[in-house]
Amino acid sequence: MSAVEKPSNSGFALQDIRVLDFTWIHAGPSATRILADQGAEVIKVESNNALAVVGGPSSATARGLGQRHNWNAGKRSISLDMKTPQGVAIAKRLVAVSDVVAENFSGRVMTGWGMDYESIRRVKPDLVMLSMSGFGRTGPWKDRVSYGQTLQAWSGFTELTGFPNTDPCGPASAYSDAVGGMAGAQAVLLALIHRARTGQGQWIDLSQFEVLSSLLDTLVLDLSANGADSHNQRTGNRPPHASVAPHGAYRCQGDDRWVAISVLTENEWESLTGAMGHPPWAQDERFATASGRSHHSEELDALLETWTTEHSAEGVMHLLQDAGIPAGVVQTGADLAENDPHLKERGFFRQILDGQGISRTIEGAPYKLSRTPGGPSRGAPEFGADQTYVLREILGMSDEELADCAIAGVFE
Repeated sequence: MSAVEKPSNSGFALQDIRVLDFTWIHAGPSATRILADQGAEVIKVESNNALAVVGGPSSATARGLGQRHNWNAGKRSISLDMKTPQGVAIAKRLVAVSDVVAENFSGRVMTGWGMDYESIRRVKPDLVMLSMSGFGRTGPWKDRVSYGQTLQAWSGFTELTGFPNTDPCGPASAYSDAVGGMAGAQAVLLALIHRARTGQGQWIDLSQFEVLSSLLDTLVLDLSANGADSHNQRTGNRPPHASVAPHGAYRCQGDDRWVAISVLTENEWESLTGAMGHPPWAQDERFATASGRSHHSEELDALLETWTTEHSAEGVMHLLQDAGIPAGVVQTGADLAENDPHLKERGFFRQILDGQGISRTIEGAPYKLSRTPGGPSRGAPEFGADQTYVLREILGMSDEELADCAIAGVFE
C-alpha cells in the first residue's frame, strides 16, 4: 500500500452476502464467524433443544459465557423449533433470500428436515451450502458423529503429541474444530467466487477428519519413505526430525513460568554460553559437539534449567533473542490477551459489547485487508434477539402468521 493509500472502513469484502447458519458447538460457528467479520449477514438459527455446548439462551448464563461471544460475534439470532412443520417452512423461506446455508450436523439431520442440498437448491438454485461433518457425506464412516478429541486421535495427531515413553495426550483443546472452521470458510469463499463467475451454486462436503489429515504430512511422508523403519514417535518438546540440543521448554522464576529455547547451530551454542556468563558446566566435553549435546540432552536440559530458574521467562527471552538465539515465553491466556505488546499494537484482541452492554474480549481476524479490514462489528447476540427483524423485516411475516406460529410452539 503506497503512502497516499488509506484503508477504507466503509466496506466489507462480503457485504450483501447473507448466511443462514445452523451450525453449533465450535467448528461451524467459527467458520461463519469468519464470514460475519467481513460483513456477511449471518442469521444463526438456534433452539433450546440443541443449544451449543458453549452457547446458552443468554450471555448471563454459565453456558452462555466465554466462547459464545467469540465464535458468534457479529451474528443475528432467531429461535426456531425445526421439529415443527412451520419452523421448517420459515427456514425454507429464509433459504430463498440467502446466499449460503451452513450446518455441521451428522448427515441425517438436514435430510430429516427436508433441507438437504438437493431439496433446498430447488428453493434457491444458486445457493452455496456448507456441510461440515466429522467424516464427510460418503465413505464407510459417513454416518458417524465425532468431537474434536476423537478426530484428533483418528487422524494421528494424538499419537504424535506427548513425551517419549508416556501415553499419547493430544492437543489441549479441540484443535480440529479451529482448523475445520478455517477450511469451511475458505471453501465458502471459493464457492462464492465460482458463483460470481458462473451464476452456479454448489454443495461443499467438508470432512473435518480430512482437514486434520492434510496437516499430518510428515507422518505420512515418513511412512512412505521409510516403510517399516518409520520412526515417528512422541518427542515432547524435542524436534522429531533433527538431533539438536538444547531444544525444549525450561522452567523459570515464578509460578509455572517457562521459556522455550532452540539451539540449532554451533554459533547459537556459543552465544548461549556467553549469555549465561560461561558457566563451568558448559565447558564439559560432553557438550563440546552437537552430537554430544544431543546424546546428553537430558543432562544438558537439567543444567540449563539451573540457570533459567534464576531469571524471569521474559528476561531470558529478551536476553537470548538479543544474542541471536531463538527463544520465546510460554504464554498463558492472560499473557496473550492482556500483556502481549505485539498483539496489543496490532489490535488482535477486541473489546466488544454483548447484548446486555457488557464488554467482552474476543479475537479479531488474524489478517489485515488494506481496503476491507473487516472485523467484528458487535458482540454475540442474545438467544432469539433478532426474531422481529428477521421475521418481519426480511420475511415480511404478518401479525397473524406470527401468532399462529407462536401458538404452534415454533418460537422457543
